[in-house]
Amino acid sequence: MKKILVVDDEPQIVRVVQGYLERAGFQVIRAANGEEALSLFRRERPDFVILDLNLPGMDGLDVARAIRRESNVPILMLTARVEEVDRITGLELGADDYVTKPFSPREIVARVRAIFRRAAETPTETERLRVGKLEIDLVQHTVTVDGKPVNLTPTEFALLVTLARHPRRVFTRLQLLEHALGTDYPGYERTIDAHIKNLRAKIEPNPRRPTYIQTVFGVGYKLEVTEDA
Repeated sequence: MKKILVVDDEPQIVRVVQGYLERAGFQVIRAANGEEALSLFRRERPDFVILDLNLPGMDGLDVARAIRRESNVPILMLTARVEEVDRITGLELGADDYVTKPFSPREIVARVRAIFRRAAETPTETERLRVGKLEIDLVQHTVTVDGKPVNLTPTEFALLVTLARHPRRVFTRLQLLEHALGTDYPGYERTIDAHIKNLRAKIEPNPRRPTYIQTVFGVGYKLEVTEDA
């Protein structure tokens, strides 16, 4: 049974989300603030974190930052903030997805299942993908660059696999959402940029001058194969 940490300072939201998750077969632990969330995370080692950004004291962004220093566990953000910059900041810190308040508890369950599904997908083709010095093990869900391991979140891994399966093919942001994440939420395309930024920081020798993940201006992204890669 997968264990999920739900962090929100609104008890009614936590009760509702917990009820839906438990009916879906998940074990739920709860926290009402950032400090409690980190303590529970380190003690319980959950498989997934649902994290409200607007927490008293230590806010959700600080919690996400602290978790990412220790783990690549999937993080789903809950936010009532309407500014896109707040959502993008959370994604750039390594969150896998976000849901804006008010939300449907069924949507929360669907997003959680989708992220777990991406993390556990069984490959149907070759077990390894190689692009230059980049190697992806589809069975072990591991990535190395020039022999050095790279730790990716499930969302980052899914995006990289999608690009690596089709080197030099240009994907629009919407295509990456559909192929890698299985979603096409309106207004959601630009969040791909945050995930791509994180990927570049982890796999590129110089993220400011990327070798692998190239931007095709006005279109989207592609994974390039060069002599240096």
